[in-house]
Amino acid sequence: MELLLAALLALSGAAAAPALAQAATAAAAPLSSIRVSGDARVSAKPDRVQIDLGVQTQAPLSQDAAAANARQLEAVLAALRKVAGPTAQLKTASYSLSPNYQYHSSGGEPTITGYTALNVVQVQLDDLARIGDVIDAATRAGSNRVQGIQFTLRDQDAVRSEALREAATRARAEAEVLAGALSLRILRVLTVEESSPGIVPLRTRMAVARASVSGAEVPTPVEAGTLDVSANVILTVEVGPAAH
Repeated sequence: MELLLAALLALSGAAAAPALAQAATAAAAPLSSIRVSGDARVSAKPDRVQIDLGVQTQAPLSQDAAAANARQLEAVLAALRKVAGPTAQLKTASYSLSPNYQYHSSGGEPTITGYTALNVVQVQLDDLARIGDVIDAATRAGSNRVQGIQFTLRDQDAVRSEALREAATRARAEAEVLAGALSLRILRVLTVEESSPGIVPLRTRMAVARASVSGAEVPTPVEAGTLDVSANVILTVEVGPAAH
């Protein structure tokens, strides 16, 4: 009886060995795959702007430069609050108070001739139609520095998602074309890699010039343009023989 049981076990092991070997071979076999890349670019009109307006004052004494700057800036802020609208946001972007030096041709220590105070306020607007009015009101009230204008989007994620969807769709379509040309079919997506840089604000540097036609002031013209958002998606898909 023991000899019979041993013989049966030996036969069972011999039958199972080829099946196990086939499974191990299948597991070790590399996957057939295709790696593709899809790119997309989405353009959007800005719906938010940030304007940096500054007041620069000079005086022989530091406290006088600072005091004059505070008075002049208060007038600018009052004017901005009137024309910027209820949704506008105002905040201090930077402040500096620094000495002015006179350098001598003969060398030696430079001489302090006075002080310069600079206070820059950032105005954030969602109503882009008010840009020219805001700049004009600020300059009339005493702003003598327009540092720059930066256009951006209130909902950046929506535009970024649209660019990613388009890039992914194009990558999948390219994988389908390649697989079909090789008489293969896509079995599954193995990996997905995406690269979508953050939206770069559209910056504009400008010098404000006031013009008049028949004695009437012309509002400062500002064009927003468009923002481009790019995305890249890389797909790796497993492929196999096409079904007949």
